[in-house]
Amino acid sequence: MSSLAERIGSLEGQGPLYRRLRDALQRAIETSALGPQDALPPERELAAELAVSRITVRKAVDGLVADGLLTRRQGAGTFVSGRVEKQFAKLTSFSEDMTARGRTPRSEWLLRASGTVTPEESLTLGLSPGAPVYRFHRIRFADESPMALEYSTIPGFGLASAEAVHDSLYSALKAAGNRPTRALQRLRAVRLDGERAKLLGLEPGAPALYIERRGFLDDGRVIEATQSWYRGDAYDFVAELNARA
Repeated sequence: MSSLAERIGSLEGQGPLYRRLRDALQRAIETSALGPQDALPPERELAAELAVSRITVRKAVDGLVADGLLTRRQGAGTFVSGRVEKQFAKLTSFSEDMTARGRTPRSEWLLRASGTVTPEESLTLGLSPGAPVYRFHRIRFADESPMALEYSTIPGFGLASAEAVHDSLYSALKAAGNRPTRALQRLRAVRLDGERAKLLGLEPGAPALYIERRGFLDDGRVIEATQSWYRGDAYDFVAELNARA
C-alpha cells in the first residue's frame, strides 16, 4: 500500500500549514484515498512522514475530528469515521442497513434474557403487570467497529425464546411471524455517559443520537420497544419530506 504522504498528496499552497494538512486529509477522505475505518499513524509517525511538527498534525486532526470525518478511539488510535446514512422513513434493522452498504454487521451481547414486564415497560408495550418479556442488550458492530448500543424489550408472545435471536432481532421476529410493520421513533442529541462511551470506544461526553422506537404489528399490538445510542460521529439520519397533503 502507498504511504500516507502519497495518498494525501502535496501540502503546497497558501495559508497555515495545519490548514493545508487538514484540507489534504479531507480531500483524501472524500476521494476514498483514505477509506472508511482506515487508521491514521500515531501523531509522531505522521509528523515525521509528512515532515511537519506534531503540533501541526494535532491541529489538523483535531479539526477533522470536530467535523466528524475522523474519530478517536480510546487505546486504539484515530480512524476515518465512515459515516452511515440511515433513512428515517424506512423501517429496517441495523443488520439490513449495514449489509446494504456492503459492511459486515455483528453483535456483542450485554444481556439476552427473559423476565417479567416492569411498570414502565407495561405502559410502553401495553402489557398487563407480570406479563413475560425478553430483553436484548447489545453492542452493534460494522466491520468490527462499534457503531451503536441497542436495548430492546419484546413481549413474550413475540418469540419462542430469548435464544431465538442471533445476529438480527428483526429476522427472528420475522421467522416467528411477528416482524413490525410500522414504528414510531423519537430522536434527540445526547452526550454519552462514561459507561456507554466506553462500550463504544469513545471519550465520556462524546455526542450520540438517542432513539426511542416502538414497533407495531398489523393488529396494533406493540411488538418492540427499543432504546438505541448511535455514535454521533458515524451516523446521519435522513428523512424525505413531501409537501403534498
